[in-house]
Amino acid sequence: MTCWYEGPLAAFDTETTGVDVETDRIVSASVVVQDAPGTRPRVTRWLVNPGVPVPRAATAVHGLTEEHLQRNGRWPAPVMFEIAEELAGHAALGRPLVVMNAPFDLTLLDRELRRHRASSLDRWFESAPLLVLDPRVLDKHLDRYRKGRRTLTDLCAHYGVALEGAHEASADALAALGVVRALGRRFATRLERLSPAELHTLQTTWHAAQARGLQAWFARSGSDEAVSTDWPLRPELPRAA
Repeated sequence: MTCWYEGPLAAFDTETTGVDVETDRIVSASVVVQDAPGTRPRVTRWLVNPGVPVPRAATAVHGLTEEHLQRNGRWPAPVMFEIAEELAGHAALGRPLVVMNAPFDLTLLDRELRRHRASSLDRWFESAPLLVLDPRVLDKHLDRYRKGRRTLTDLCAHYGVALEGAHEASADALAALGVVRALGRRFATRLERLSPAELHTLQTTWHAAQARGLQAWFARSGSDEAVSTDWPLRPELPRAA
């Protein structure tokens, strides 16, 4: 029987106006599907006119200017609906979804759906659950004592995965998918007996432990930065009275 890391996988990634999941917006997104290692991936891309200014710092990362997005991007409401429908389709097929640092991209998508569709991401997964594989969480758990950073670029270098055109949504999604396959092969004895559903549940626990460890490190460093333990989606913040 084919192990999950050798079978069909999908991957999701976004580019944004910034790093605040509550206020920043999606400017591009991509879903990449690959049926098996080495096969040609199927790529779906979206370009979004966010309707808000695009900071120069964000453009410096992904190369998408405000002017380009105004000319070529689509309005957010239909795009967010299409992305949620695409992800729900993979969930219905039982196809795992690779998302690097899932609480960022999935929470951003949830907030965009609330903002533009008066809905939430959870609504799309009432019939079939989302099965997320987060290479960042998996790597930190499986190789927890390794020194160094664990960005997507770092993980690609460590696991020998090509990353061409970093900070372009489809390139990053494909690279993250490749990292998960490489993780699966390297740690096969620990992963091959686990189903994607079991891994999804375990990553919830693993991420929470990792977040608590990072929070403790911040405290020792004198930082009051808060680290969320929620994975793969952060709950909506309560509205101010």
